[in-house]
Amino acid sequence: MGDRAITPVHVKNVTIGEGAPKIVVPITGRTPDDLRTQVEALTGVDVDIVEWRTDFYDTLADTASVAAQARDLAGQLAGIPLLATCRTRHEGGEADLSDESYADLNVAVAESGAVDLVDVEYRRDHACVERILAAAHARKVAVVASNHDFGGTPAKDEIVARLVEMQDLGADICKIAVMPHGTADVLTLLEATRTMHEELADRPIVTMAMGGLGVVSRLAGQVFGSAATFGMVGTASAPGQVDATDLKAALTVIDRALTAG
Repeated sequence: MGDRAITPVHVKNVTIGEGAPKIVVPITGRTPDDLRTQVEALTGVDVDIVEWRTDFYDTLADTASVAAQARDLAGQLAGIPLLATCRTRHEGGEADLSDESYADLNVAVAESGAVDLVDVEYRRDHACVERILAAAHARKVAVVASNHDFGGTPAKDEIVARLVEMQDLGADICKIAVMPHGTADVLTLLEATRTMHEELADRPIVTMAMGGLGVVSRLAGQVFGSAATFGMVGTASAPGQVDATDLKAALTVIDRALTAG
């Protein structure tokens, strides 16, 4: 099964799952003004996708306000694809929402007409996850199923199993982030990525080991099969994120070497 074809995900003019990993830069503003400032800071930076971390937004409880802000952001980004992510406390984020409220929010964002991708924590209530998937796909919004383990690094087979579960759910992109406590953990993440990509995946996967130890996984994902990587402009939203400009330079070096054979 090593020659399984990966079906890329197309969002605006960006293709995820082909070539070098795409650079995703999060913005975390608490107010519309904060977000506008963060978008302006992206000017001149080579960014493929902007991730709006809605869990930082002050009026998160007002889904209509969040949807309206998504539309404003889409206008400000002028063609850069927008990924909407509400990261909950359980997975290292700011939001503390019931399953129903989490689903309501993400459905409203998916139906806003403003976002190209929406992140779904796949281990939340199954019915709520299914509801978000259905709403997103009805609007041709790609779904990134995600899982974050800030406590450690699961065994290779467990990492692969989680990615397979996301794929079986019908997510368009499958993402996992783990916390390494030693170099062996980073190798475990990379080997799980390679196995999933070469033997089981039929769609893009995104994997990373967090923190300083894990930086190599953010840079060398293309070698092992990870289709995107998260960089920062200004403040990091997760441990180990690399400056987006530095990240682009490193990805370019690796892509050239791989392309040259």
